[in-house]
Amino acid sequence: MTDTIRCIAIDDEPLALDIIEKFCQRIGNIELEKYSDPTVGLEAIYRERPDIVFLDIEMDGISGLEIAGRLPEGTCFIFTTAYLRYALEGFDLDAVDYLHKPFAYSRFQIAFSKALRRIGREPIKTTSQCIVVKQDYNNINIPIDDIVYIEAVEGYSKIFRTTGECVVSRILLKNVLAMLPAESFVRIHRSFVVSKSKIKSFNRQEVFLNNGCVLPIGRQYASELIEIMTR
Repeated sequence: MTDTIRCIAIDDEPLALDIIEKFCQRIGNIELEKYSDPTVGLEAIYRERPDIVFLDIEMDGISGLEIAGRLPEGTCFIFTTAYLRYALEGFDLDAVDYLHKPFAYSRFQIAFSKALRRIGREPIKTTSQCIVVKQDYNNINIPIDDIVYIEAVEGYSKIFRTTGECVVSRILLKNVLAMLPAESFVRIHRSFVVSKSKIKSFNRQEVFLNNGCVLPIGRQYASELIEIMTR
């Protein structure tokens, strides 16, 4: 991409807007405007005529489906929502894609590339997948394949790597999980997310990792873990 891609995101959850912003920053060359007020956001779309719109569905006072129906003709937009039940309606409205929260950066890249093709622009070139987190005053680039597991500790996340290093960042576990490819990681406990490829064996109580670590499985996560790992 050479020309800047102009985007607008509408979501009444500030955290969701922050995640979209971080993902746009990772792609680069994107100018993003964020709106938590859907009405103000729609006015901005008519005024700015952005290349791509990210649109939440369930918002206070108005549905994103209603907003989508009022977009200028030809607007390229992507739905971002926690509710799968709206998928069919979303595609009926000609959404280019439907991102189910929490979505990983890899899934965001796919949707963004679809949108670029829709508007006749060059799709993004994906490279080796990494996440970037802040540790103290530094931004740490961590290859996704290097992550063994992540532990939540009082508002922080401890990211354990195959090198034996542990990166400690002031970020919630659910926000780290949102940056990871959903098909590669699984939550086994309210405090633990594990790379599926690093699991050596497991039962209903514990997960045994390739590096020798043993992690507990939360009761509410046991059945889902077994289902995911035995598909």
